[in-house]
Amino acid sequence: MRIYFLMVFHAAVVWLMMLELLGMMVHRVIVRGPVTSHEVVGIVCEVGRDVKTFKPGDRIGVGCIVNSCGQCDHCKRHLEQYCERKFVWTYNDKDIYVDGNITYGGYSTLMVIPERYALKIPEALPLDAAAPLLCAGVTVYSPMKHYEMERGGKNFGVIGLGGLGFMAAKFAKAFGMRITVISTSPSKEQEARHALHADHFVVSTDPKQMKAAEKSLDFIIDTVSAEHSMDQYLPLLRTNGKIILVGIPAKPLEVSAFNLHAARRCVGGSLIGGIRETQDMLDFCGKHHIFCKIEVIPIGYVNEAMGRLVKSDVKYRFVIDVAASTPPEFRPQ
Repeated sequence: MRIYFLMVFHAAVVWLMMLELLGMMVHRVIVRGPVTSHEVVGIVCEVGRDVKTFKPGDRIGVGCIVNSCGQCDHCKRHLEQYCERKFVWTYNDKDIYVDGNITYGGYSTLMVIPERYALKIPEALPLDAAAPLLCAGVTVYSPMKHYEMERGGKNFGVIGLGGLGFMAAKFAKAFGMRITVISTSPSKEQEARHALHADHFVVSTDPKQMKAAEKSLDFIIDTVSAEHSMDQYLPLLRTNGKIILVGIPAKPLEVSAFNLHAARRCVGGSLIGGIRETQDMLDFCGKHHIFCKIEVIPIGYVNEAMGRLVKSDVKYRFVIDVAASTPPEFRPQ
């Protein structure tokens, strides 16, 4: 595939901060870090002789996974993200199923992808705004489908209004649920109500608002990776309510057993999504015209974008225009 757009992965900021710290510890020695890039979209430029589902000119995407064993129970059920042997990340991973080489993600002009792990981008979706769907989108879509949140008519809450929270709210509205956005930032209320048509907005640092929202929600998607208390949010759930974590806090979570027992509540987790589920999500987004809010940048702006990511100064994803940033002499013919 010829790469047209690539999302700037937020975890890259974490890696850069770690490498900066390591450099300080070893007296500023330069350390070569991982290439953190996935959520790649482009156009098929060539196919192998046995490829059946793609042809040159097709719009195509690559998400988080580029290989898995294909033989275990999870892979056979199209849940490659839970491959019992190992799935291969799109970047900075060793592809043990091909040649043992490291995967380098999408910071390139061309990319080779096995047919099974390639995704069709619906014509109804803008190619640039489709890129974040391949990770952020399916990361919230997968648990929402698994826990049957798409039935509609329920009360749905999302903790955090970043890229994941934005997509979760979009899907919840399309599924016909009533939405409550929960945030530490009162300044995000206008965006929640106007851009996402949220029914309610709760400031989690306001005890009165949190008390008023108790036992009001059937489901919560928790997108926050910063340290926070589950016991602060469990009382918001009704009987049989579920809170699903998609953020990854660095420290273990502590949960009061009483808060679970008192209303038969459940805490669960979810990791990205399988290939079939990701394609289902893309088709759903194409049908309902759902995509992430993005800021398109040239590749020369990446360092500035990283700095802004550290400050959470983006709504809600940076997407690199790889095609426009590539000098003519390096563009594939």
